[in-house]
Amino acid sequence: MSSTWGKNLKISIFGESHGQAIGVTIDGLQPNFPLDMAEIAKYMAKRKPGGDLATPRKEDDLPQILSGVFNGKTTGAPLCAVIYNNNTKSGDYDNVSHQARPGHADYTAYVKYQGANDYRGGGHFSGRLTACLVFAGAVCSQVLKSQGIEVFGHVSSIGGVIDKPFGMQVDEQTKAKLDCAFPVIDDDVCQQMKQVVAHAREQGDSVGGTVECMITGLPAGVGSPMFDGVENKIASIVFGIPAVKGIEFGLGFESAKLLGSQNNDEFFVDEDEVKTKTNNCGGILGGITNGMPVTFKVAFKPTPSIAKIQNTIDFKTNQNTTIQVKGRHDPCIVMRATPVVTAVASIAVLDLLYEI
Repeated sequence: MSSTWGKNLKISIFGESHGQAIGVTIDGLQPNFPLDMAEIAKYMAKRKPGGDLATPRKEDDLPQILSGVFNGKTTGAPLCAVIYNNNTKSGDYDNVSHQARPGHADYTAYVKYQGANDYRGGGHFSGRLTACLVFAGAVCSQVLKSQGIEVFGHVSSIGGVIDKPFGMQVDEQTKAKLDCAFPVIDDDVCQQMKQVVAHAREQGDSVGGTVECMITGLPAGVGSPMFDGVENKIASIVFGIPAVKGIEFGLGFESAKLLGSQNNDEFFVDEDEVKTKTNNCGGILGGITNGMPVTFKVAFKPTPSIAKIQNTIDFKTNQNTTIQVKGRHDPCIVMRATPVVTAVASIAVLDLLYEI
């Protein structure tokens, strides 16, 4: 089971949802960088469940750093941190040992690992492990900020309700709005989204959506053509987030509906700085940054754990059956997934910068 990502900055995720702990090792960080643990805790709190629209499973999600930090600064050695699991209810998953939850990796994991996988709470396939990604991303984001690079994200859509897009830049007012557990640009849209999620929960169902991410401050010239470009790097780690089903950069699939004259971003010089009038390419041309903000959007499927009775199989008896998923689950994960997207984007960008 390969759970390691990166070329110059490597991260390895370990643990299971209902195991003793989950954790991450970050290898390749430069030495002597001071870590702000309060900021890391604040970043991680955005992923934690809370309120009526999230799973009632309560975890502190407080990382304990085992190595790689001394006197508050990175040492240059691998940074290893663990997050202990304290609020598990493994009995809710007894039937999952032999019945496949639709939309989950129960069956594929059973086949791949010959029944040896830890199925409780999804085991190593669980969204619980995104806490490790957020910790790693929180560390990387501090390094990026010291270089004038920032990563922002917002809930772009839930169901059919759509938030305003970022546009060309992120102003200070928008930055303040996004510093919360349900980051949206339009306040009215936020209430509509909450109603959609609440309705799905009342119906014993779930709903999906999208997250838009913007990276500002990246200079032109970062990345490579063909197989190791900026899109490749970001996409490869984004698909490490459970429930991600798609990614598009800039206008993405919408650009397929346009003429070249409509889609092309025209260049101009502004006080000796090269810019483009639009940013349909998402700040990337030929796999390399052009100096404009890098923008992309990520699609998340509805949470597969729903209360409705569904048809499935018993993969030990090879018989058809039905299942009603037990446990504590989010009716929508998009809000909590937003800081995960910005976290993995931060990891990818720092890995790219280490190539320069």
